[in-house]
Amino acid sequence: MPKHLRYLFGILCCGWFLSVAAPVWAVDSSQLQQIDQAWQLSVHALNDINCSSCHVSHETQEFVAVPDQESCRGCHEQSVDTFLYGKHGIRIHEGLSPLTPAMSHLPMLADARDKAMNCNTCHDVHSVNTVAASVDSCLTCHDDTHSQNYLASKHGQMWLADQVSLPRPSANAVSCSTCHLPRHEEGSVVLVNHNNTYNLKPRDRMVKDVCLNCHGVEFAYNSIFDDDLIENNFAEEPKLKMETFDLLRAYEKRRSDNDSG
Repeated sequence: MPKHLRYLFGILCCGWFLSVAAPVWAVDSSQLQQIDQAWQLSVHALNDINCSSCHVSHETQEFVAVPDQESCRGCHEQSVDTFLYGKHGIRIHEGLSPLTPAMSHLPMLADARDKAMNCNTCHDVHSVNTVAASVDSCLTCHDDTHSQNYLASKHGQMWLADQVSLPRPSANAVSCSTCHLPRHEEGSVVLVNHNNTYNLKPRDRMVKDVCLNCHGVEFAYNSIFDDDLIENNFAEEPKLKMETFDLLRAYEKRRSDNDSG
């Protein structure tokens, strides 16, 4: 067993023997080996982020069995901050218990009702596979019509056709997170806005941050205000036709005619 795993396993064993009942975070040697295998191939391992980086308090040097978002904040401050302002994380921000799917007004899968919304709910922190976090994590909780229709939609078909072995989605893939956790650039760094409700209202906020990266402005606006189209997760062409664009074209024609006359 590698040295860092022996260290962690020793601490976990101490936790086991010092408690009357085994703690919920107790793991055996086999599980630690699986964790290590996932970590060895992760971006964390490539950047020398090891067990102690997350499982040892930087302030007290004490072992932390179940790290929370504050452990992630040391490297991912922007991601944690934006997560805490979204619906998934706002209860933690306000000092309340984490949100669970059971509290949601939207339909959720019964098996997911008691999941607590935190970083590890969507991200496997040992493998750091953002492909899984981009779609699979969403569909293990959400059971509304919009979510159910994703994989059959044009976006979902692009996602399925573009699956890669790397732990990050391809730039050509359109996942749940592409639209609901939009990227933005700060200098040479691309950051992900983890506030999952930021661009839901007003609806046209998503047009600017997301839709216009691929679609024309008229198509985007006709789509984003089409309730039926949103329900079926953009599986077809928009049926809505906003009069504003006809007025603009008529104005441009009049101006062009006046200039040519």
